[in-house]
Amino acid sequence: MKNKIQLLLLGFLVFTQVMMAQDTLRISKNDLWQKASEKNLQLKIANQEFKSAQADYRQSNSLFLPSISASHTAMTTTNPLMAFGSKLNQEILTAADFNPALLNDPNQTQNYATKIEVLQPIINVDGIYGRQAAKAKMEAYQLQTERSKEYLELELSKAFMQLQLAYKAVTVLEKANTTSEATLKYVENNFKQGYLQKTDVLSVQVRVNEVKNQLQYAKSNVQNASDYLAFLLQEDMTGKVYQPTEALENTIAVTSVTATLSDNRKDLQAMNKSSEAYRKMMQSGKMSFLPRLNAFGAYELYDTKIFGMAANGYTVGAQLSWSLFDGYKSVGKLQKAKADFQKSELELKQYKAQSQLELNKTNRQLLDAENKVNLSKLAFEQSQEAQRIRKNRFTQGLEKTTDVLQSETQVAQKELEYLQAVFEYNFTQQYQQFLTK
Repeated sequence: MKNKIQLLLLGFLVFTQVMMAQDTLRISKNDLWQKASEKNLQLKIANQEFKSAQADYRQSNSLFLPSISASHTAMTTTNPLMAFGSKLNQEILTAADFNPALLNDPNQTQNYATKIEVLQPIINVDGIYGRQAAKAKMEAYQLQTERSKEYLELELSKAFMQLQLAYKAVTVLEKANTTSEATLKYVENNFKQGYLQKTDVLSVQVRVNEVKNQLQYAKSNVQNASDYLAFLLQEDMTGKVYQPTEALENTIAVTSVTATLSDNRKDLQAMNKSSEAYRKMMQSGKMSFLPRLNAFGAYELYDTKIFGMAANGYTVGAQLSWSLFDGYKSVGKLQKAKADFQKSELELKQYKAQSQLELNKTNRQLLDAENKVNLSKLAFEQSQEAQRIRKNRFTQGLEKTTDVLQSETQVAQKELEYLQAVFEYNFTQQYQQFLTK
């Protein structure tokens, strides 16, 4: 038994030295968002998704802006048709070139062509709806990014309160440790004077070791809470630990208003925009059966030398095209777009129902948390009074050692339960606000 106690104390001392060797960084709640907004990976991912959707929307500018390309082609040929056409384009054709022998078996002919092409869309109805779909998708990602920021704020607040709670638990258990050690010293003195038995001393020693063990776990929880906060802030906390500048609140601000679901919530708006994008894609599929009108133009330069400009010519025109049948491709694409749109409508309806269910649950949890705070506070106050009475009676020889130990244990336990209840209420209140804004 003695060896076990010595090993436990040694382990506790080693852990304490490790904790003291760490750098403690003070951090306030106001610093969290500034740090997270610059470094949090989830926010960076959400921003990149928005930029991707934004790039898709910008691609749709091709629906209105011209497409311009330039090329330079070098060619050598003995093909009768190509040779005759090359000379014709170079404007060097002579009467001798109409000799049937030369027409049928021309000499090697070189041709260098520089060409500038312009394609200008005029009427593409399906493209207009496709552009609208891309815009709705971009807006959906923008709203989802804003919702991700709101969720990160909630998670940061929760992580900070967990860190505060962990430090408060250490404080409570350190106080309990001091009390238990003082009790042990008192019992040992009484044992030496022959007023108490060895079993009383052993019982108190067991209690002291239990408190030290709980204190060690509490300090580990401080490190765990600090590490999670560092993960959200994307900071390297090797050999370091956060310490909040503000202490955990031990009171609650009661809200009696039952929260209701708002359609203005960012994630609901994002899903509406997503459904709108699918609807526009369905309409684009319908419009793909209509004809398209596009203009085109080309300016060409020809020569027998590279990059020459001896001859030139241009072509300007417009094309009305209509895909009458493409092997059921357009019909299948339209059916898929319609199914995707109907699926998005059902998903939106389901998500709203789930959100309402979660909000109803949170409203009840908030009431339960309020009741838990009140009862745990009362229990804590009652345990303190019971401990005071038992200690007074113990010094008068009217209480057993085990009763005093039990009262000390109960005080620490009830104080931790009260602090946990306050934490749960404050977080549930913040979560309710998150679900309604």
